[in-house]
Amino acid sequence: MIKARIPAEKPASKYGTYAGAVKGFTWNGLREEFTWPIDDKVNIVHQAIDRWGKESSTRDRKALIFEKGDRNVSFTYRELMEASSRWAGMIRSLGFGTGDRLLVFLQSSPEFFCALLGCARIGVIFCPIFTTIGIEELEERIANAEPRGILTHLDLAERLPLDYASSGYSVIYTEGTAPGLFHNEFIAPDLLKEMPEWIEPEWLEEESPLYLIYTSGSTGPPKGILHAHGDMLGHLATGRYVLNLGPDSVLWTDGDPAWITGTIYSTFVPWLCGAASVAQGAVFSASTWYRTIEKYGVTAWYTTPMTIRRLMEAGDDLPTRYDFSRLRHVCAVGEALLPELFYWFKDRFGLSPHDTWWMSETGIICIANFPFLDIKPGSMGKPLPGMEAAIMDETGEALPLLSMGELALKVPWPGLMSGIWKDKARYDLYFRHKGWFLTGDMALKDEEGYFYHQGRVDDLMKIGEKMVGPYDIEQILSRHPAVCEAAVISKAGKAGQPYLKAFITLSSAFAPSNRLNQEIRLFVKANLSPDAPLKEIEFMEALPRTKAGKLLRRVLRARELGLPSGNPTNMHE
Repeated sequence: MIKARIPAEKPASKYGTYAGAVKGFTWNGLREEFTWPIDDKVNIVHQAIDRWGKESSTRDRKALIFEKGDRNVSFTYRELMEASSRWAGMIRSLGFGTGDRLLVFLQSSPEFFCALLGCARIGVIFCPIFTTIGIEELEERIANAEPRGILTHLDLAERLPLDYASSGYSVIYTEGTAPGLFHNEFIAPDLLKEMPEWIEPEWLEEESPLYLIYTSGSTGPPKGILHAHGDMLGHLATGRYVLNLGPDSVLWTDGDPAWITGTIYSTFVPWLCGAASVAQGAVFSASTWYRTIEKYGVTAWYTTPMTIRRLMEAGDDLPTRYDFSRLRHVCAVGEALLPELFYWFKDRFGLSPHDTWWMSETGIICIANFPFLDIKPGSMGKPLPGMEAAIMDETGEALPLLSMGELALKVPWPGLMSGIWKDKARYDLYFRHKGWFLTGDMALKDEEGYFYHQGRVDDLMKIGEKMVGPYDIEQILSRHPAVCEAAVISKAGKAGQPYLKAFITLSSAFAPSNRLNQEIRLFVKANLSPDAPLKEIEFMEALPRTKAGKLLRRVLRARELGLPSGNPTNMHE
C-alpha cells in the first residue's frame, strides 16, 4: 500500500469529518426530505422531476443538457416533467402496463432519457441495452427479459432478431418512417404530439421494479439485475455525500447511459439533488471532453480511469487551453485508479480524482473517497454513511486488519438489487452468510478503515505463506519503466501447481524482446518474492477491456484455454 496521504478537499464541509457524517446519518432522516403525496407509496419520477417541475422557484432550473455534434438540446425541470408525461402517455397507449418491460436500444440521446422517465412514471420497467452489443447477446437479453416492446433508432432496426418480427410486440422508432420490418411499428414523434403534458405518476410500493440491467457474469451467462423505485434514498445519499451535489451543481457522468453508472448517475442521482445533468453523445476525443467541461460549466465530473489515461495520452499541453474554473469535484469508477493517473490528473486540474467502488448489484456507490476525507492513493476509500463493510473468510468470519479476504456489505440498504431476473438461485448465492452481501471482490482494510481492492475471488493465489491478488503483481509491474499497462492471471501448471502469466502493453520508448521479458520477470521477483511464479509474459498492443474500461481477465483466461472470448468492445460491465 502507498503511504502517501492527500488532505481532504473540503475538510470543513457541512457534514464535518467522515466520523461526524457517519454519526449524524440515518436513512429515516433522509426519507423525511422527500414529499409523500400518498402515504407509503412512491414513484421516483415524482421525487426526481415533478416536485421541482411544479414549484415556481425551481421549475425553470436546468435539468438536462444534451450535446452531440450539431445537436444541442436542453430541458428545464418543467419541460422534462412535460416530456416524460408525453412519453408515459405514448408508452401506455401502446398497451404497456405496470411491470411490463421496454428495451431501450438507443445511443445517448434526449429520447433515451425521456423514455426512461416515461417508463418509470407509469411503473413500466425500462431495460437499457448497449448499441454495440453482439447479435447473439441481444437475442439472449430479449429472450430473457420478454419485453412488450423495443425503443430503437432506424439505423439499428436491422440488428433486431428476425423472429421478433412475428412476436406481435411493438417496435418504436425515435424518428423517420417505419421500414416495415415488423408487424407493430410506430414512430414516436407522430404519437407524442397527441399526448397530454401531464400524466399522474403511478403510485407504487418501494420495492416495485424500476429497471432491469444486464451485466456480464464471470461464472455464467449475463445476469438481469433488477432495481426498485425505493433505490432513490441511496441515489440521494451518494449524490450528496460522494459527488457533492446541490441545486447549483452541474454533473457530467461521461459513461454510456446503458452502463449502470450512466443509467443512474446521469439521471436520478443529479435530479434528486435538484442539479443539472450534462450528457455528451459524441465519441471520445480529449478536446471534446475538455470543451464540454468548459462550455457547460461542469462542477462535478464522474469519469473512469480509462478516460483519464486517454486524456493523459493526448498530452500535457491540451488541458492548459481550457477553463476548468467551475469544476469543483471529480470522481472515478470502473477499475483501480492507479497512482500514475491520480497524480497526473491532480497536477493538470488542481483537483484530486476520488476513486469509488460499487457494482451493478449494489445499485449505488458503496465505498468512496469523500470530499471531506483524506485520500490515500490506491485506496477506494471508506463505506458510505449508513453502510457497513467487512473483510470475510470463506466461513463468513471477519478477518483482522490488513488481511486479504472477500469484501462483504451488511444488508439491507436502499439501492441493493431486488433480484436477478428469473434466477433466484443465482441471487441467493450473494447472501450465503446471513445478514451480508458477498461481493465476490477481494479487498483488505487498513488500520484507519480504508479499503483496498485486490481483484476478484477467483484471481487469488498463494505465494509462500501469503495470499496475493493480481492487483499486487500489476502494481509492481507498473513500476517498471517499460510497462504501460499490465494484467495478470493464474494458470494451472504441472501437478496442479498454479503459476502466473502477465499480459503487458509497453511504453512507447520500448520494444518487445526476450531480454526485456526476462528483465521484467526478475524485477517482479526482486520486488515481491523470489518465489513469485511469474513464468510467462506476453506483450500485447492493448488489453481487453469493456467500454467502461474494466479489465477483462476472463477474456485472457479464455484465450489461454483456446475458448471463445467474444469481442471485448461489445462487453459491458
